[in-house]
Amino acid sequence: MFSKLPYINGELVKTTSSYDVINPATNQVSGTIDLAAPTEANLALEGAQAAFPIWSTTPVQERVDWMHKLQDAVLENEDHLRECVHFEMGKPWSSTKDDFDMLVDSLNFYADEILKIKAEELQDRDGTHTHIISREPVGVVAAFLAWNFPLLNLAYKLGPAMAAGCPIIIKPSMQTPLSAYAVGELCQKIGLPAGAVNIISGRNSEIGDLISSSKIPAMLTLIGSTQTGLHVMKAGATSIKRYSMELGGNAPVLVFADADLDLAADTVCGLKYSNAGQICVAPNRVFVAAEIAKEFNQKIVDRANARKVGFGKDQDIEMGPVIDQNSWDRIDSLVQDAVSDGAELLAGGGRPPGLKDGTFYAPTVLGNVKDDMRVAREEIFGPIVNLMEFTDEEAVLVAANNTDAGLTAYIFTEDQDRADFFASKLRFGEIQINGVKYAINLPHCGINQSGIGVDCSHLALDEYLVPKRVSRAIVK
Repeated sequence: MFSKLPYINGELVKTTSSYDVINPATNQVSGTIDLAAPTEANLALEGAQAAFPIWSTTPVQERVDWMHKLQDAVLENEDHLRECVHFEMGKPWSSTKDDFDMLVDSLNFYADEILKIKAEELQDRDGTHTHIISREPVGVVAAFLAWNFPLLNLAYKLGPAMAAGCPIIIKPSMQTPLSAYAVGELCQKIGLPAGAVNIISGRNSEIGDLISSSKIPAMLTLIGSTQTGLHVMKAGATSIKRYSMELGGNAPVLVFADADLDLAADTVCGLKYSNAGQICVAPNRVFVAAEIAKEFNQKIVDRANARKVGFGKDQDIEMGPVIDQNSWDRIDSLVQDAVSDGAELLAGGGRPPGLKDGTFYAPTVLGNVKDDMRVAREEIFGPIVNLMEFTDEEAVLVAANNTDAGLTAYIFTEDQDRADFFASKLRFGEIQINGVKYAINLPHCGINQSGIGVDCSHLALDEYLVPKRVSRAIVK
C-alpha cells in the first residue's frame, strides 16, 4: 500500500487529514494520501507566487537542465510510477505504459521546444522605430486534472509550465492522486527549486474553489468535464485570468460503405474498451452506412465479446474497471434507458461474467440507437459502442454535428474527396481519418463546449507565454 504526502514549496508536507484511495478493480484500499486543506492550498499559492520572480528569470538552459533531471528520475522510477496508476485506477498493467511514456515525452519535448523560442523583430512602416517581440511566462498556473489518465494529464501541464518558467500548482483528482504525489516526491528528491512545482490534492469544495478564486494564478488550466470547466471559470472571475481547458466530448464516427471495416472496427473498439471507454476522444456515436451495417456491426460485437476484462499484470488483460460505483450506475442507466427506448443490446450490458469484485462493466454494444436517446446525447465515458445507421450523407453530416461538444470526429472511407469534404464540414477540433494518432507533438484541442486552448505540441507552449513588445525610437 502506498502512502503519499503533498509537495509544497519544495517540501513533502504532513497534513492533519488523510484519504484512502480505492482501487476500483478490487474495492480495496490501494494507498493513503495526506489531503491538502485551505492552509496547504494557501501555502502552495504563496510559494508559487514567491517563486515566480526567480523561476521565470532562471536562464532557459538551467530550467531545461532541471527538466532533464526530473526526466531521469522518472525513468529510474518507472515501475513505481506505473504501479501507482495500476492500483489507483485498476488499469491493466500494459495500459499504464501510455501514462508513463507521456510524462517522459512531455519533459523531453518541451525541454527542446522552449529552446526554439526567439525574440522577433518587426519592421517599422515609417522607419522611425525598432520593434522587438519577446515571450515571457504568463505567471503562476493552477492545473486541475481528471482521473482517467493520471500521469498523462499531469504531463500535459507539467512540461510546458516548467519550460516556460511558470510556477505551477497541480491538483490531481482525489480518486487518482498516488502517481501525481509520486512525481512530487521525485521533484523533492532532485532538489527542484522551491515553488516551481506544487502538487496537492483535496476536496474541490475546500481547495479547488479557493485556488480558482485566488488572484495569484494568472492562468487556470483544466482537464475535465464541461460542467467542471464552467464552474472553474465562474470561480476564477475574481481577476482577469487566462484559461486553457480540455473538456468533454461526444465524438461521431462516420463509417462509409467503402471503408476498411476491420480498421474501423479495431479503431472504435480500441478507443472504447482500452481504458473502459473513459477517454474524452472515445467514439460516442458510430454512424454506419446502411449497406455495410450488418457486416460492420458483427465485427464490433465479435471484438467486444473477445475483449479480456480484469485486473493484474497479465499482458492479455485489455480492459479494467470504470472508476467507481457512481460511474458504473450512470453507465448502466444509459444502457437501460436506451434499451427501453428501442435500442438493441447486441453485446455486454452489466457486469462481466466471473468478476464479482470491483466496478467492472462489460464491453457493450448497442444497435438501433437514435439521436434523441440519452446514450447519444451525453458523453458516455464508459465501454459502450453506439451503432447508428445512415443512408443519406447530407443527413449524417447534420447528425454528426448535432452536439454542443466539438473535440474529435472520425472518418473512415477510401474516397479522398469525401474525406476532405467531411473533414472541412465537421465542427470538431480534431478530425481523424482512417485511424487515430495522438502524440506530444500533435495539438490536442477542442471547440464549442469541448474547451479552449491547446494541449500538446508547440501550440500548447503559447498558453504559458505572453508577448511583450519593446519599441525604441531611432535617434538620428
